[in-house]
Amino acid sequence: MVAESVGSKGGRVSIKDIAKAAGVSHSTVSRALRNSPLVNEKTAAYIRKLAEEMGYTPNIVAQSLVTQRTYTIGLVVTSISDPFIDRIVEGIEDLALSEGYSVFLSASHADPGREIAVVETFHRRRVDGLIVLASRVGSLYAERLQDLGVPIVLINNQADGEYIYSVSADDPQGAMLAVQHLVDLGHERIGYVGCHFRAHSNRRRLEGYRRALSRAGIPYRSNLVIHPRTFSDVENGRAALQPLLESGATAVFCYNDRTAIGLMVEARKQGLRLPEDLSIVGFDNIEASWYVSPPLTTVDQPRFRMGQEAMRMLLTLLAGGEVSDRSFPCDLIVRESTTSPKGQQGHVSTGDIVDDIG
Repeated sequence: MVAESVGSKGGRVSIKDIAKAAGVSHSTVSRALRNSPLVNEKTAAYIRKLAEEMGYTPNIVAQSLVTQRTYTIGLVVTSISDPFIDRIVEGIEDLALSEGYSVFLSASHADPGREIAVVETFHRRRVDGLIVLASRVGSLYAERLQDLGVPIVLINNQADGEYIYSVSADDPQGAMLAVQHLVDLGHERIGYVGCHFRAHSNRRRLEGYRRALSRAGIPYRSNLVIHPRTFSDVENGRAALQPLLESGATAVFCYNDRTAIGLMVEARKQGLRLPEDLSIVGFDNIEASWYVSPPLTTVDQPRFRMGQEAMRMLLTLLAGGEVSDRSFPCDLIVRESTTSPKGQQGHVSTGDIVDDIG
């Protein structure tokens, strides 16, 4: 084991120093610090205790020359300001740190060219594996990703096609939960506010919207489906209000919570009462959805579990194992932004959690 560290008094503490203090050979110390079965447990415990007292810590750079591992993971996100990523990052770090890995983070800003550049930069820095959140690359550069020779797991891939190592939420199922909730309240003119710059997940959520309407016997009306051309979720929501009102919508399912919040802001500005005049459902269950007025009914993605699963898949790949893609079901969190249309009864109580649609 090639390693050395700074001792508590500022000097360099090496395996040689520990071996001299313990009265054993360098190789015995090296094996003891690696938990090798070639050293009896009593001797190994004494050496590890002595190393701790002397202030020894492994030099990861030196170790990597021997093990060919850096015990680092590269994480690529769209933006560090995106409130959606926090729980996913926590899930990744929770498992990574428990397994002795550090996580390095970089942002792609939804640019496929920048994303692949970040991935290649991480590769040059010899990370052991990569996790990419909301990838615009996906199968588009699948061959290039494979050529890097580093295991890569995608979370909520935004590119068309399939990528073998991926973790995602079941977007159609989550959308069906949202729309079915509005149908159960008595709504028939249900709008959808989509996101043109996240085409893959938008298409899947629109699919769930249409499927739920069909199941309820409600005709699909294209004038109730709005895709504003802004590049901001909140602005998408604000821009969608007027065309929704002109189409006679009494309820709206939004692509995500920030879109729903933008819609709520504009509705308040125009004097609408929520949810009496317009019921609104979001998607993601970000923290802000708890605090807006009224608190937002939303579809919860199990983001912490998705992050953990992506890291678990990466560890399995690093160990030479096999993995397959994983899709997580969503839950509906019912709060106060939804109620029955005017003149009807049947308000669902705040805080109810509706079971998954099978």
